[in-house]
Amino acid sequence: MATPFLEVRELQGWYGESHVLHGVNFHVDEGEVVTLLGRNGAGRTSTLRAIMGLIGARKGSIRIRGQEAIAMPTHRIARLGIGYCPEERGIFSTLSAEENLMLPPRLGEGGMSIEQIYGMFPNLKERAGSQGTRLSGGEQQMLAVARILRTGAKLLLLDEISEGLAPVIVQKLGEMVIALRRQGYTIVMVEQNFRFAAPLADRFLVMEHGRILQEFTKDQLPARMEQLHEYLGV
Repeated sequence: MATPFLEVRELQGWYGESHVLHGVNFHVDEGEVVTLLGRNGAGRTSTLRAIMGLIGARKGSIRIRGQEAIAMPTHRIARLGIGYCPEERGIFSTLSAEENLMLPPRLGEGGMSIEQIYGMFPNLKERAGSQGTRLSGGEQQMLAVARILRTGAKLLLLDEISEGLAPVIVQKLGEMVIALRRQGYTIVMVEQNFRFAAPLADRFLVMEHGRILQEFTKDQLPARMEQLHEYLGV
């Protein structure tokens, strides 16, 4: 069998004295879209942060294309081809949209050019000279994703990219995920918006209390809706 792009085994995580991840196990194959589902506080965002080394302490195994990364600092993890788009977006307010876009360094081969990014996000081309504070929430979210596409990252960790956005923007972001998957990107999404995630993901992982309780494929989704309703209230 092919080596998974990402393989997480018995991952434990802490913020100070607070033990938030209690043995997380999952894998993501190359070219796959996987969604982490769960209520607030289930450990979904902490899992993404632990993969990137952005958590207080972690134990277990995180393999990226077969290479162990549990002891690596964040900058080395990024160089293995991982891009993280945090929920808070992290747009620099005093920089223009294009300056924000150009800020991260290229970390690997195959990063998108500015022209390719503007082809995917025409709104950003129109707002290239606008300050970060003048962008709408949807434009800021597009910019946050676009920044990591320049770096050469091939595994994208996307945290709540649809949150608080108008339905028309959410639809565009869904189209973006589909387009990126067709281009060979591997994506792990944390999503509260199940209706956004449902048509996009190949597999769904349900988290609760810092563990993964359920795993199922898109084909199994109709049969699991009653269970999902119990876990998520969807």
